[in-house]
Amino acid sequence: MTSLFRAFLAGAALAAVISAGPVLAETMSFKADLKPAPGVQPTTGQGNLTATYDTESRKLSWKGNVSGLSGNPTAAHFHGPADPGQNAGVLVPAAGVKIGEFEGSATLNNDQAKIVTGEKTYFMIHTAANPGGEVRGQVTKGN
Repeated sequence: MTSLFRAFLAGAALAAVISAGPVLAETMSFKADLKPAPGVQPTTGQGNLTATYDTESRKLSWKGNVSGLSGNPTAAHFHGPADPGQNAGVLVPAAGVKIGEFEGSATLNNDQAKIVTGEKTYFMIHTAANPGGEVRGQVTKGN
């Protein structure tokens, strides 16, 4: 093989690597078991949440269900950053949460995405009887 031909092959290989494009987007799955939050008035509230995060579109989508609350939800949010048992401010509002099944989505900024994908988030549903939060669950990576 001539050195000119070897140089051509090396250049072609480098061009193929460069033109391969970016790494494909990843869809990450998350889950949370919703249980009575610490210090709430007596409640039989419980539920669950599943969520997916698309790394390319930065879209967080969630579905869940909740029952046994003291009343209708007044608000729901993803809170963070927080390790299990810690409290944090609102990270992502979750509009439209109601008793029974609910779903929603939001586009995250880079900081929000790091917190959610780093498992430093909990989901909380608030009610009039428990304005500080009635049910809560740490958001962890799911299957």
